[in-house]
Amino acid sequence: MSAANADPGPAVVVMGVSASGKSTVAATLAARLGIPWADADDLHPAANVAKMASGTPLDDDDRRPWLAAVGARLAEGAASGGLVMACSALKRTYRDQLRASCPAAVFVHLDGSRALLAARAGARQGHFMPPALLDSQLAALEPLGPDERGVVVDIAQPGDEIAATAEKWVSARH
Repeated sequence: MSAANADPGPAVVVMGVSASGKSTVAATLAARLGIPWADADDLHPAANVAKMASGTPLDDDDRRPWLAAVGARLAEGAASGGLVMACSALKRTYRDQLRASCPAAVFVHLDGSRALLAARAGARQGHFMPPALLDSQLAALEPLGPDERGVVVDIAQPGDEIAATAEKWVSARH
């Protein structure tokens, strides 16, 4: 069966601020669901990566074309059997842009205390996002609205429990 003929699958965005564990949870969740995953960080243009690496937060103009690419990839994945996408999706407008490309998108918001996030960010090696940008991400974060299809999961629990909670929630809706 070709990808174009495959049954539509789940389109899951694992969202949250830097160091919340998006990539790890997305990979684990995708394995549990039996579908691929992708990291939206890989879709950033070089200019965005350089800007963040220099300690400068991205603005909405920087994010717009990146979100268009993320939304297109999410829609492609959903149309060919499903995809889990690790993507910050910090603001409602960003999530709206993703839903405009992929209306079936649902969100798993990884949430945790600033102290835990800062400790994780400080322990990471070789990531382009410096720990100094955590506060700008927390300031930009807009929680899921009651009309948004999503679930909030506490990152203080073990990774397998986070993925199991997300899997149960996604499976109940797809």
